[in-house]
Amino acid sequence: MQQSSKKTSLVWFGNDLRTVDNYVLNAAVESSEKVIGVYFLNPKFFIPTKYGFKKTAVFRVQFLLETLEDLKQQLQHLNISLIVLHKTPENSLNKLISEYEITSVYRQNEWTTEEKKTYQSSLNTTSEIVDFKSYYNQFLYHPEDLHFEAKDTPRVFTHFRKAIEKSVKIRPLVVPKQMPKENLLEKTPDIPSLEYLGYQTPHEIPESAFPFKGGETQANQRIESYIFKSKSLGIYKKTRNGLIGINYSSKFSAWLANGSLSPRTIYWNVKKFEATYGSNDSTYWMIFELIWRDYFKYISLKHGSHIFKIRGILEKTYDWNLDTSLVNQWINGTTSNDFVNANMSELQKTGWMSNRGRQNVASYFSKTLQLDWRIGAAYFESLLIDYDVHSNYGNWMYVSGVGNDPRNRTFNVKLQAERYDSNGAYRKKWLQTKLF
Repeated sequence: MQQSSKKTSLVWFGNDLRTVDNYVLNAAVESSEKVIGVYFLNPKFFIPTKYGFKKTAVFRVQFLLETLEDLKQQLQHLNISLIVLHKTPENSLNKLISEYEITSVYRQNEWTTEEKKTYQSSLNTTSEIVDFKSYYNQFLYHPEDLHFEAKDTPRVFTHFRKAIEKSVKIRPLVVPKQMPKENLLEKTPDIPSLEYLGYQTPHEIPESAFPFKGGETQANQRIESYIFKSKSLGIYKKTRNGLIGINYSSKFSAWLANGSLSPRTIYWNVKKFEATYGSNDSTYWMIFELIWRDYFKYISLKHGSHIFKIRGILEKTYDWNLDTSLVNQWINGTTSNDFVNANMSELQKTGWMSNRGRQNVASYFSKTLQLDWRIGAAYFESLLIDYDVHSNYGNWMYVSGVGNDPRNRTFNVKLQAERYDSNGAYRKKWLQTKLF
């Protein structure tokens, strides 16, 4: 390949599928004469894992494809083309670099096992004259702004929160400038369909608590609807443990998970709401939850692949079992507990489950059934629309007694059902049977 006279940059999108507040995209635009985007629908995303579940089941794939369609449109407004390939980066990156005379590749900094392996394999196949640049692009509190290194992240969340929330400033949003029209490519491949990837379009469930589509546009509409139009943010702390409906929680986690929404965008919209309507426990609690999200990312930065190991980050040994019949009862909602069953039914039919439900079914799986918690985590990874590797494995470790819960609690699922589903409406809804 001949060195191009222009600085042409390739933005390798990962879980940062947005244009606003995207450090990777913004850095490429600011320092390049030409910018092209690429996203790899890695075939590894769609095959079964060692636990027998498809790594990405239909609900998250559908949400991802919707997100990519929207990203392609948003980038087009900036005169930037997006190439979506159903190929591995290792086998395709060098060809793109050669074909478009790429001089720099920009990407989000990743540190978990699979992402690091993919990145290193891709580096090994590319030309040495290409400059690779990576940026942390997924935090509320940027690692460079903290007063401690990731390796010194406190073991207890409260200590982490108190160390940062009043002393570390949240960065302002960055918005990329528009590139010249000639930056657009003449043609790009169509984004693959669900059917092409081997999935059938799922049936719409009118009762779903998550009827939303993927993409930055939908994320911004949800912010407008939840925070400003309905003002549900103002009562978030009171409703966040709900089970039924679209407004008991923000549902922002799905867009956060694939990066079509940044945590800073949420933060600054909360601040905008507070400036108009005042602050309260609920507005603070939204930010509190974003800090939890950051915390699990710092935990995975600190502990690396230990978040995927059976003994967790505490190196604790329990007598886990691998009883497939119990696992299948949990998955199919046929356990002896109707509250667990209702939550698992909702997940199986919609790809969504409330935070309250997740804590209960995870505790039941690991503490009551004493099943290997990594199997439950892998099932969540497959099904959940808002799957995030750091939050998923961080929460499963936490609930299972091998993570960051200093009290090592077990949920009393019966009492939880009485408290949060006292009239049985949620169980009736998802079990479609008379409970009493």
